[in-house]
Amino acid sequence: MERKHARAIALLCVADALVAMSFGAIAVGGGLQPWIPIVLSLLVFAGGAQFAAVGTVLSGGSATAAVATGLLLNARLLPFSFSVADAIKGGSPLRQAFGAQIVTDETVAMAITERDRERRAAVFWACGISLFICWNLGVAVGAAAGSWIGDTDALGLDAAFPAVLAAIVLPALNSTRLRLSAGIGSAVAVLSTPFLAAGLPVLASLTGLIALARQGKVLDRGR
Repeated sequence: MERKHARAIALLCVADALVAMSFGAIAVGGGLQPWIPIVLSLLVFAGGAQFAAVGTVLSGGSATAAVATGLLLNARLLPFSFSVADAIKGGSPLRQAFGAQIVTDETVAMAITERDRERRAAVFWACGISLFICWNLGVAVGAAAGSWIGDTDALGLDAAFPAVLAAIVLPALNSTRLRLSAGIGSAVAVLSTPFLAAGLPVLASLTGLIALARQGKVLDRGR
């Protein structure tokens, strides 16, 4: 694995750990037992879904509503997983199950920067395992800290996480087709946010893939 990947993974681990600590602290500060965010992180391992599920419960929602919200947010990972399927295939069923567990926005964003299958698999696993460890340790620390951390939004953690993701994804947009697809998908997500429920704008952004596919067909016809 190249140094640039190691550096990017390290930055992601720092950002994830900070967000994880805020999640653990928010969950416990809101009245949940410390073991709840810890177990949730091990089983779900999806920051957005975890925040949404805990937020639903803390606001008075039922466990069923929390699960439904989490599933809705995590639905975006299904199409994402297709791009790293070759990195997960092979090995024991337990290995493949863990590979599916660590499919996240970050691991996919890191893996798709590599075209070679073996290099893509190496980056995927290195990123996924590192983030799994850092995220769960961060949640445990945050849960132990409880409510004394205070206002986590004042620390700017919500901005640090997407900023790191953007820094990783932007170099991969190295063609007009990819930039057009990403631009359309981003525009659709932003414009639909005021009108759609949480999680749906991310799914709506996949319309950018349609533009990518259509442009590819046009280019093929022109050859």
